[in-house]
Amino acid sequence: MSPTREQAHQESGHGHARDDAHEHDTHEHDESNAHAGHSHGVSADADRRYLKAALALIAAFMLGEVVVGVLAKSLALISDAGHMLTDAASLVLALVAMSLAARPAKGALTFGFKRAEILSAQANGITLLGLGAVFSYEAVRRLISPPSVEGGIVLVTALVGIVVNVLAAWLISRANRSSLNVEGAYQHILNDAWAFIATALAGLVVLLTGFNRADSIATLVVAGLMFHAGFGLVRESGRIFLEAAPAGLDPDAIGAELAAVPGVVEVHDLHVWTITSGYPALSAHVLVSSDRDCHAVRLRLERTLREHHRIEHSTLQVDHATPELLQLGGGPGAPGTPGADGPSTSHCADPHGSSHRPVT
Repeated sequence: MSPTREQAHQESGHGHARDDAHEHDTHEHDESNAHAGHSHGVSADADRRYLKAALALIAAFMLGEVVVGVLAKSLALISDAGHMLTDAASLVLALVAMSLAARPAKGALTFGFKRAEILSAQANGITLLGLGAVFSYEAVRRLISPPSVEGGIVLVTALVGIVVNVLAAWLISRANRSSLNVEGAYQHILNDAWAFIATALAGLVVLLTGFNRADSIATLVVAGLMFHAGFGLVRESGRIFLEAAPAGLDPDAIGAELAAVPGVVEVHDLHVWTITSGYPALSAHVLVSSDRDCHAVRLRLERTLREHHRIEHSTLQVDHATPELLQLGGGPGAPGTPGADGPSTSHCADPHGSSHRPVT
């Protein structure tokens, strides 16, 4: 059962889990989100302005670099231009994803387009890995049979490229880098700045010594940076698509903490995942002792999640503990499972997620 389907299952499974007290709690949650949208106070419009300015700067220099790279016969410059093309593409994707993510949720898209930015980040990562492979192949070929390279032109162009990329990286650093989408564009440009440093050193070596293979060696450095950044983006976006727990949030530790709240008998079907960057979510089935108020316990749990783990989006199905609900179906022949004493009496035909009880 996926988290989104699970939420519908849980919320319909316990009709009184959302009452007037929850409406008050939700109001507080909305107010906190309104104040905390960007942790450093940068608006979405400002983000777009910074990204557009960086895009214009990168695109203008990239076109000039392609022309100079062809004239100078420098693969390092052309590979840098290719890297800058991915920079420009990453900025375009970031801008498109930001516009999509801002659309309200409706219809079948219950979370809207909030994961558009994760698609953008993954596309950026895959592009970097692909270009890294292409430039690695070409660099090795040129190491075997190096062409003549105009070291002076390479050096001057690379120095200008360093300035352009540092300025573009500074512009993007002022945007909301808690977004994996924006961080992906930032990493593209920051890596390109390092690549230009390698290219400048290669141009200087060629100019002073005539060692043309330095250009290919610099290309391999650029390719290595592409592999490093690309792998990181694919890994992080892949974690979100696989709905793994966000980095820094341990589901077992969270489950144990929730189970330790007074009145809680058991926490099971616990899931923690990320909807989009900076938007963790949690769902769980909580069993409460019969002498406790389910609603009061739920509010305590939601407050714990907000204050200790910054999880604002939680769906908790809260029920009073009964022998039937405590039977989780441990396997064939276990109480509450098919084939033991007849049909399953556990809370779910297919129990999933971790289970936690108070430590006694």
